[in-house]
Amino acid sequence: MNEPVDIFAQQEANRRRTRWLVVAFILFFAWLGFGGDWILWQLTRGAPPNAYRHAFPWMGFVLTTFAAMLAAYAWRTGPNKVLWSVGAREVATPKTDDETRLVNVVDEMAIAAGVPRPRVWLIDDADPNAFATGLDADHAHVAVTQGLLALCSRDELQAVIAHEVGHIKNLDVRLMTFLAALVGAVALMSDGLGRMLRGGVRFGGVGGGRSRGKRENLGPLVLVVLALWLLSWLVAPMVARLLALGVSRRREFLADAMAAQFTRNPLSLAAALEKIEHADAPTLSIKRGSAHLCIADPLGRKSSLREGKLADIFGTHPPMALRVARLKAMGYQAKKKQEPAA
Repeated sequence: MNEPVDIFAQQEANRRRTRWLVVAFILFFAWLGFGGDWILWQLTRGAPPNAYRHAFPWMGFVLTTFAAMLAAYAWRTGPNKVLWSVGAREVATPKTDDETRLVNVVDEMAIAAGVPRPRVWLIDDADPNAFATGLDADHAHVAVTQGLLALCSRDELQAVIAHEVGHIKNLDVRLMTFLAALVGAVALMSDGLGRMLRGGVRFGGVGGGRSRGKRENLGPLVLVVLALWLLSWLVAPMVARLLALGVSRRREFLADAMAAQFTRNPLSLAAALEKIEHADAPTLSIKRGSAHLCIADPLGRKSSLREGKLADIFGTHPPMALRVARLKAMGYQAKKKQEPAA
């Protein structure tokens, strides 16, 4: 039942996926820009001499440059934006016993994993949960809710932190944080186009009764490209969210296995996950954009309770019962190995 923990392969896979994500993001905006330029050129090439004729592909250059700058900005500020969005505060100097316990546990698990100590953050939310964010092990953050501190014993808290440190060591945080930032950026751009379309964008020679006949004479290729271009804008937020959902599920199993490895106590994480699953406090701070980062789905979506291909696409997390069962099986196997041979 134990998942193979191939750290170097996982790290390289996450680096590769992050690079492809950046390339795909920029190419997507290039398609929106240059595709829009080509459509406008087709719509305005037969316009009267004094009307607007779209010749220079300024939309393509602007959107491609904007996407590259946005990707660089998301890369640089993604972790801070995630922490800001959930209202986290840094625990630089512990002020309570719970905060001291949290900082000590983070220190212990960082040593066990062989990574630099991540910065520690606390979220004022009664719903028990935790997540890690950052770009690499040298610039990582671990955030937990007040509800988690109140709910878990020290061993259970240690197991939860070990799970998050596993995400840091695997470089899962790099890919997942970057995805969280891009989801918000794509949603913002899509909303902007929606407002433009509702306001009615017109170009000389495109609006009015005389242009209606010209639009009817447009070739089928132009109409198909126009439909695909508009559809790309409309479905972009959904595609970005599906990317965030689809890449997080398998990583939870691996982080669970690593937590068991770091603590040598898989049953503590199983107990912590069961407590988190049965907690009924509503989530106030962690919203949809950062939900895929958490150890448990804070939104309680039904897709996170199911298995199968469809659930793998729409669910951010594997079913909690399956994770707990795997951890208990690990604990049983470890116990059997410790028993003296008859």
